[in-house]
Amino acid sequence: MNQPATASIERDVMEYDVVTVGGGPAGLSFAIRLKQLNPEITVCVIEKASNIGAHILSGAVIETGPLDALLPNWRSNPPPICIDAKHDEFWLLTKTGGHKLPTPPGMANHGNVIISLGAMCAWLAPQAEALGVEIYPGFAAAETLHDASGKVIGVRIGDMGVAKDGAHKPGFTAGIDIHAKVTVLAEGARGHLTKRLIKRFQLDADCDPQGYSIGIKELWQVAEERVTPGKIVHSFGWPADSHTYGGSFLYHLDQGRIALGYVSGLDYTDPNYKPWEAFQQWKNHPMVKPLLDGGNILSAGARAIVTGGYQSLPRCDMPGALLIGDTAGLLNVPKVKGTHQAIRSGMLAAEHLVSSALQADGFDAKLRASDAMAELKTVRNIKPAFKKGLWFGMLNAAWETVTNGYSPWTLKNKADWSSLHKLGQFEAPKRDYVERTLIPRDRLQSVYYAATSHDEDQPVHLHVLNTDVCVSQCAKEYANPCTRFCPAGVYEMVEDATGKRLQVNAANCVHCKTCDIKDPYENINWVTPEGGSGPNYQNL
Repeated sequence: MNQPATASIERDVMEYDVVTVGGGPAGLSFAIRLKQLNPEITVCVIEKASNIGAHILSGAVIETGPLDALLPNWRSNPPPICIDAKHDEFWLLTKTGGHKLPTPPGMANHGNVIISLGAMCAWLAPQAEALGVEIYPGFAAAETLHDASGKVIGVRIGDMGVAKDGAHKPGFTAGIDIHAKVTVLAEGARGHLTKRLIKRFQLDADCDPQGYSIGIKELWQVAEERVTPGKIVHSFGWPADSHTYGGSFLYHLDQGRIALGYVSGLDYTDPNYKPWEAFQQWKNHPMVKPLLDGGNILSAGARAIVTGGYQSLPRCDMPGALLIGDTAGLLNVPKVKGTHQAIRSGMLAAEHLVSSALQADGFDAKLRASDAMAELKTVRNIKPAFKKGLWFGMLNAAWETVTNGYSPWTLKNKADWSSLHKLGQFEAPKRDYVERTLIPRDRLQSVYYAATSHDEDQPVHLHVLNTDVCVSQCAKEYANPCTRFCPAGVYEMVEDATGKRLQVNAANCVHCKTCDIKDPYENINWVTPEGGSGPNYQNL
């Protein structure tokens, strides 16, 4: 629940015209564009990570059109990882090989660039600061502030130095209140403030439930002769069965580096499915393993990807605030791209606020009339069709591509938590997995490569609302799927002298939000830990 704007603790107050929550591509592009249009507007960007880019993870191949519009001369000083896309491949994998298929038109990358989105955000930040944007990494927005009418009037930064039991440690510092005429939510997928605001203002009253996937990524250093800079390979098929939405990406960078990852739709039905294990299986495929053998993993991580698209877009304005980027749900699933949409929506929000004298009202209408929404409308039926299986989904994707999305119907989305089948109602597929030898061996080793860090003596930021459900009902009906869908081994069922219980290893958390999305009882609520906590991704 959001707390009222007043509290017993005396807090410092900072005032801005605009406060932006999130230092990703949407938030930074918004702030840059706002200052370009009106340098007199005061704007700050707050970011929960220890530094800009530390929590950013994406494929990432980007369409450069919106970036060209934002920073026309960016190519003269490009981001530190920026490789022209030169060659696309698209494969249907079997356990021992694969079939090369024509690259779908939406996935063709001629003219695009391969980047590290984290490095790109770290590159954008000083350009925003040069325009007068104030950026505060390590500041986690814990709650929104509201006036007597309910209008959003800013955010409260989480307190620092609170012990696990809620007591104030010697270094306790009360979080400041940031007041603003407009609050812009750019938290990324499944933002914890956005989730509350959507409920409070019923922003999802006229749309389908949002959908998500989990993307798990690693960056490898291998022998330079194995790498073809600019080569892009996507695959589907093995190790996913025909009823589980899944696919991979493999991007050849420069200096002997390869970015690779696996995406699993969180609408999967198998209660025993393990997204992290599926990724590791794919790495041991005969077409992938030879690239990595003898190499070194540099960084690893995971994050939720918003996939609901056109029919799941909530209303994106409310009194005093608006939603942009992945927070709004603008990723184009068939393209496997969202950065251009994030930049595009950030710029549109800035232009709206300048033209409306900082009034949030009306932004939703402008967004829905924009190119960002038109792009989502043409592909709205592609991802939902895969709920009926791989081959139906592929056939439908071909139809939607040929007709440019002009089907007279719109397929529905449902909440990912509701899709999981109970143990007795599900016939487990033949996994046909292989013995794997590549690192990481297990999820805890993967957490090491995410460089995640949390003070152990702070309140647990993963709120299990009813632990009795975990021990009884969930154990019986689903065998505790949180122990499998979490890519960081946060959740464990342990048995000791006190009996069987759920153990939450919150320090492992990489902030992917999968538990908040997939738990079949909606029993887990992810909130932000202390500012500066979490992963410290390097070039992901």
